[in-house]
Amino acid sequence: MARYTGAVCRLCRREGEKLFLKGERCYSDKCSVARRSYVPGQHGQGRKKTSEYGLQLRAKQRARRYYGILEGQFHHYFEMAERKQGVTGTNLLRILESRLDNVVYRAGLASSRAEARQLVCHGHFEVNGHRTDIPSYLLKAGDVVAVCQKSKDSEKIKAVMEANASRPSPRWMDVNHETLVAKVINLPEREDIDAPVEEQLIVEFYSK
Repeated sequence: MARYTGAVCRLCRREGEKLFLKGERCYSDKCSVARRSYVPGQHGQGRKKTSEYGLQLRAKQRARRYYGILEGQFHHYFEMAERKQGVTGTNLLRILESRLDNVVYRAGLASSRAEARQLVCHGHFEVNGHRTDIPSYLLKAGDVVAVCQKSKDSEKIKAVMEANASRPSPRWMDVNHETLVAKVINLPEREDIDAPVEEQLIVEFYSK
């Protein structure tokens, strides 16, 4: 499975905002964006005008990094969104939100998407009663995600649950923190998605 292995705080600084890639650290004084809010690199503190293409590119890069997806797969999701009925930008966000690693994170079963991806890869979750270790697995309305029975006694899982017990769940999910089960009621509408994504700019970027 291809994934980014560099410094994630650098990605937040490049986009100029918190993408919440490191869980609890992003809410603390150790956050790199709070300490150094300028772009990384030798010329990071210099001013630079941004073209229309530059704004579209940054919107696409910000979305990729927020969801932790590499370019090839992100472009594939965009092509999927184009083929679906409805607004392409909203379709793209629905696809990204329906990934198993994102659902695990949104449900409060992981502190970050990177942690969710790791837990899924290690086989700690099942979908509709079947163990699933594919973070990119796309869920549908009615699907049920649960922590595997053998993983409920894991110290790692217990620590994650304790750290995220108070996190509110999105309204398109029904989450039971006692049984560690999350059900996708329906795929989210645009107003249900609080991601810092400007989907129209992404559509314009790929439409060139």
